[in-house]
Amino acid sequence: MTDLQASLIGIGVAIVVGVIAYNKWQEYRAKKHVERAFSDPVDDVLMKTGTTETGTQRQEPVLDGFAAPDGKREPSLGETETAVPQEDGFATEKNSQDNAGFSEKDELPVDELIDCEILLSLEEPARSEKILPQLQTLRYTGNKPVHFVGLVEDEQGQTSWQPVVPGKTYVQLKAGVQLANRTSALNEIEFSELLMRLRQVADVIGAEPDIPEMGEVTEKAKQLFQFVADHDAKLGISIRSNGAPWQVATLNAALEKQGFESRPDGLFVMKDRDNGLALFTLSTNELPASEIATRLTLLLDVPCVAPEKDGFSQMIQCAKALCVRLDGSLIDDGNQLLNDAFLEEIGDQVKDFYKEMHACTIPAGSVRALRLFN
Repeated sequence: MTDLQASLIGIGVAIVVGVIAYNKWQEYRAKKHVERAFSDPVDDVLMKTGTTETGTQRQEPVLDGFAAPDGKREPSLGETETAVPQEDGFATEKNSQDNAGFSEKDELPVDELIDCEILLSLEEPARSEKILPQLQTLRYTGNKPVHFVGLVEDEQGQTSWQPVVPGKTYVQLKAGVQLANRTSALNEIEFSELLMRLRQVADVIGAEPDIPEMGEVTEKAKQLFQFVADHDAKLGISIRSNGAPWQVATLNAALEKQGFESRPDGLFVMKDRDNGLALFTLSTNELPASEIATRLTLLLDVPCVAPEKDGFSQMIQCAKALCVRLDGSLIDDGNQLLNDAFLEEIGDQVKDFYKEMHACTIPAGSVRALRLFN
């Protein structure tokens, strides 16, 4: 071996050792960084029990409360505040005057209040058999549903927007993507994906989309999502066994006699007899494999039940009937007994909540509300 070869080997070994040492050092730094980031305990409001730093009692999600005279927290809808500007019509009674005749009988899948509308100008009238297969490829962008309507012209030359169904000819189309739901507002990524896929559909069916400005769309989406967040109210009450735990088999039979339908996820649903929609749900608060239960929770999804259905009163009546049938007591999430006077007060809050939603032209239980709060 020559001196040159030995030198090259030595240099190579030094380089390898240096690389290994550098990698170890980087691993050490990363490890220390992670340790520092997670070394201090972080307060988790969902995991804490007892009181907060300010001394107020922790509240369960299903019971948004206010302070009763004795200091305990009771179920309540609380006061809702809508922070949406008037010009968009999500939270102003002034806007309700313009919509005093609001009716859902003619409501279309594309709704200008809760959807971003995109006009598709057809090169020539198109049969639904040609366009439907393409439209059906675009049903969602992210978790926001996409719908279509078409402009139909009758023999008298009158035009009207209608759902796109087989057997019709359309002179124009309109796409609508929902601006918000319970989880989020339509964002730039979802809107960009929609535009890309919509252009592909338009190319196939021979149409030209009229694309709105992205900033205006996402701003309106944020405002609508704020409305949803401000009105996302669920009201729950519980039934506690007065004696021994209930056997699940006996409990299930009692719930079926009361009119509940069981779901695969373990929840029980009380449906409206007229339309088959859920009025309220019931949970045993136990795993599916459990054989006993000591507490039942009834939950009303307030914005999803129409005022005329009086879901809160029906839920209370059902809970009281179950208390008699199962020997239980009506309680709040703090195990405090609920009395009729307080329940009547909550019922009045529910009525005020319904009036507010109606003033915003998104009545509780309407198609608009069911879409937004689905």
